[in-house]
Amino acid sequence: MGLSGGVACYKSAELCRLLIKAGASVQVVMTQAAEQFMTPVTMQALSQRPVYGSQWDRRASNNMAHINLTREADACLIAPASADLMAKLAQGQADDLLSLMCLARPADRVPLLLAPAMNREMWQHPATQRNVAQVQADGAGVLGVGHGDQACGETGDGRMLEPLELLDELIAFFQPKVLTGQHVLVTAGPTYEAIDPVRGITNLSSGKMGFAVARAAREAGATVTLVAGPVSLPTPRGVNRINVKSALDMLAAVTAHEPQTTVFIATSAVADWRPAQASASKIKKDGSGQPPELQFVENPDILAMLAQSERGESRALYCVGFAAESHDLTANAQAKRQRKGVPLLVGNIGPDTFGQDDNALLLVDEAGTRELSRDSKLSLARKLIAEIANRIGTGESS
Repeated sequence: MGLSGGVACYKSAELCRLLIKAGASVQVVMTQAAEQFMTPVTMQALSQRPVYGSQWDRRASNNMAHINLTREADACLIAPASADLMAKLAQGQADDLLSLMCLARPADRVPLLLAPAMNREMWQHPATQRNVAQVQADGAGVLGVGHGDQACGETGDGRMLEPLELLDELIAFFQPKVLTGQHVLVTAGPTYEAIDPVRGITNLSSGKMGFAVARAAREAGATVTLVAGPVSLPTPRGVNRINVKSALDMLAAVTAHEPQTTVFIATSAVADWRPAQASASKIKKDGSGQPPELQFVENPDILAMLAQSERGESRALYCVGFAAESHDLTANAQAKRQRKGVPLLVGNIGPDTFGQDDNALLLVDEAGTRELSRDSKLSLARKLIAEIANRIGTGESS
């Protein structure tokens, strides 16, 4: 983990802590400019390793820290990566330990990932953009920048991504890219069917499983669109999110994105019915003690419509359904798979998983069933994505 000069070094301390917590071994290398913003003592305490800062450091037995450190690494993550550092890398300059280390790393097995951080004008400057393009052409991964308030008092692009975002990017980098070239459409969360302006029909789906599936698909290299019902979860990085409310809203969004979709994963808990006519104003109690009489109509079956369309039947569109049941999971999931006409249906017991961070899944296809034991929803999502990739012929052999 390299730190070059910039006030964003304060984020690097938290990033180091998160990496250690996630199980990584972190070796910190700092430039002299970085030490103006963060002390090596702090980074050593967090990483539990001596911090290197000079190419002349005699602690290396052969006096070649720039060689030794990179040979031990699985990746070099520079956060923050200043405009000056990227200019050096673009030109192959190596006048300090960090730039030497980037140049001397075995590029075929030690990827270089850069998290830029600078003022918005510096980021937008043509020279910086040329340097970014050059380091990418040379094989480095540039993780992009955030938008917002900057230490100088200005607002715009150029902020270093937040520590959790960078951790997610690093984890995603190492996931197998089994869905590269695929366009994945995911629905997640509940729908809300209005009775009047303040009341409606919904369910307990939190959307966590669907959001995990969207993240796992993006990690696997897919272009991902997430159609989300009314939930307050953060959007997985790199995922295009479309917020909807009702089942009809969800159908419209799914239909609009269906033509470019190759894999459709319907994790959402769509309301089966909606009021035939929502009241334009709040329905008041009339003193009779009786609720108002409501008429209902059935909502469209989004998954069945796509699965049984001409595209779905031709297998150009691979459809995966989810079933949240309260009992008799195997029988109900098998019946639902046949009714929906999908090659793969994923079942779970809804009351055991709604709002939780873990789950247990049952994979149902024409050959039978297979259980995925209880695990975090993200771990299960990655297993599901690998399963889908194998079924459509893009995954690694099992």
